[in-house]
Amino acid sequence: MNTANLQLEGLLTAVASINALLVDSGIVSRSDMQQALERAQQGVNGEARGLSEANRKAMLFPIRLLLLANEESSLGRARTFAEYAEAVGKSS
Repeated sequence: MNTANLQLEGLLTAVASINALLVDSGIVSRSDMQQALERAQQGVNGEARGLSEANRKAMLFPIRLLLLANEESSLGRARTFAEYAEAVGKSS
């Protein structure tokens, strides 16, 4: 596997954990976290107009993964990166 992919996997796992900590600590509400991620998703959709569908989906992948992690965290669940990636892939 490409080292950059492993670095991104680690980064996304860390960001998902930090997001959960921010919500669990009451610093950010879960709905505010979701809204921020949805705004990021809308921004990518706006910027990606000239890109291929595959490239647009690649840009959206980390945001969708973090949205899913936020949702799962609200249910008291946490998945592995591979499980999140599979779920995001099936929903795209």
